[in-house]
Amino acid sequence: MGHFEKNGPTSFWKVIEAVSFVSLPAKHWSVVELLHKTVKNPNIHVRGKHSYYSNAWTGSFEDSVVRYLYGDEYSLNAWQSQWPVDQLYIGDYVCIGAEAVILMGGNHTHRTDWFSLYPFPDVILDAYKGKGDTHIGDGAWIGMRAMIMPGITIGEGSIIASGAIVTKDVAPYEIVAGNPAVPIRSRFPVAIVDALVNLEIYKWSETKFEAMRAFLCADDIDALVAASTKYDEALRVME
Repeated sequence: MGHFEKNGPTSFWKVIEAVSFVSLPAKHWSVVELLHKTVKNPNIHVRGKHSYYSNAWTGSFEDSVVRYLYGDEYSLNAWQSQWPVDQLYIGDYVCIGAEAVILMGGNHTHRTDWFSLYPFPDVILDAYKGKGDTHIGDGAWIGMRAMIMPGITIGEGSIIASGAIVTKDVAPYEIVAGNPAVPIRSRFPVAIVDALVNLEIYKWSETKFEAMRAFLCADDIDALVAASTKYDEALRVME
């Protein structure tokens, strides 16, 4: 996605903030939903200010992507949860494609170890089994129509292919695809993945992240490590 003006390239995010200058439709593939601005469910935790959902062909992130999670306006007003609610944690710089689904709600009160799967009201408390919290790591990319099953951890910088159904945890910087999703390959060699994880780039301050962006939007790990070290050393001198 991109946009260019006569005087040169313009930040995609600035385009979003400046929509009042252009007659844009209510829904368009070039406009995304920034999660930190729209998420209201107290059981969804969004870190940072850059993660987005491409909502051009669907409803909002909470209405269309997150399924069976207690904490929306209706459920909060209609009943009190009878069991601990699994939480959804979303890191920074996460890209979520249109029509993706993040399935919450544990086992949905369907006990596979019982003879009857039906969620009878009188045994509903015993029927429910939580799956644990769902974590989507910083910098991950979830493709269109992918489905994340409950209790899954998506690693930093990983890619979930379009249409994948993720039933197991995904390692940092790993690409998975298929139904059920299986590892296709790592984005980088093991040594580079280890270096990226150790750098903790998504824990950097906004100032450092912006200063390092030329190295982040490249593939030279040695240059990135050197630039990060130099930046930190310069800060220590200034202290």
